[in-house]
Amino acid sequence: MDTDELRAYTNLGRDNAMKLGEEIGAKIKVGKRVLWDRVKLDQYLDELTGA
Repeated sequence: MDTDELRAYTNLGRDNAMKLGEEIGAKIKVGKRVLWDRVKLDQYLDELTGA
């Protein structure tokens, strides 16, 4: 997902969403483009919630 999708998915602002994505290792760079790994994000959120 791109950064705008990450923001909507996490309901965070741009800076906090990007910080979260980087901290959990979900950042993927393709050339100059930055994408975020939804699987890693889901795993992280599942661990937080115990789901």
